[in-house]
Amino acid sequence: MAISLLALTRILLLLPLVNLSASKQGQLIELDEDSWHQLLEGEWMVEFFAPWCPACKVLGPIWKDFSQWSNDLGVKIAHVDLTVNPGLSGRFMVTALPTIYHVKDGVFRQYRGTRDKESFISFVEEKKWQGVEPVSAWKAPQSIQMSMVAQFFKLSMAVRGLHTTLVDNYGIPYWGSYILFALATIVLGALLGLLIVFIIDAVFPPKPLAAPAQAKGDDLAKGDTGGAESGTKSDEDEDLVDESPAEKSESSKEEEEVEDAKKSEEEKDTAGEVRRRNVPSSEEATAD
Repeated sequence: MAISLLALTRILLLLPLVNLSASKQGQLIELDEDSWHQLLEGEWMVEFFAPWCPACKVLGPIWKDFSQWSNDLGVKIAHVDLTVNPGLSGRFMVTALPTIYHVKDGVFRQYRGTRDKESFISFVEEKKWQGVEPVSAWKAPQSIQMSMVAQFFKLSMAVRGLHTTLVDNYGIPYWGSYILFALATIVLGALLGLLIVFIIDAVFPPKPLAAPAQAKGDDLAKGDTGGAESGTKSDEDEDLVDESPAEKSESSKEEEEVEDAKKSEEEKDTAGEVRRRNVPSSEEATAD
């Protein structure tokens, strides 16, 4: 009886120590599309993986052991399943699996060292991340452009899911699904183009044309030309109702030139006759 009481007493004394050691161990945090913003505060080590990736399967147990040191290192350790959160693969520009980032107050640095627990611990404890160049501002996950990239990735996965549903559940052949997506792309592109045109017209309306002022100037020019040529119109010009002012002026100039030529010829003929009258003939000159 005394031995059992002593054993029970030891168990009760060891329980707080067990709870204390359990509390000191960290936990592996799972992030998704809604909770990734937690990375922007504090210090983090985050892994991006996919269940089908062989290298990710090897790293999984190592990363879980590393997460138990999170409280001792003062860093939070997380992982992201990209098959469930495809938008984050675009937001973080994940081009290879697994991909590991170190985050400090919203500044992201990609870890490219050895993938073992000791290397992870020394990277954080010795602050080796300070020697790694951070991700540029325009590629930062919290930037507007990367948010747009994330939406495109989510859209692509939605289209892929729809394609799988059409083929598997509705029995549509692959080429039929592709034709449907092509037609939908054309229709959506046309609607988007019209929307852009309407927005541009609303923001930058076209300038009004100066047609009335130009027409008034043309009328005045026609009136002046008609007054100048009223005295020199011929019968043929009056018949040409559709003739333009420029053509009328050219025809009147031609008529004036013809009349001037006739007058000059008549003057030459008159001058010749006068000379013949004034000059004596050869017979009269001999007689004298």
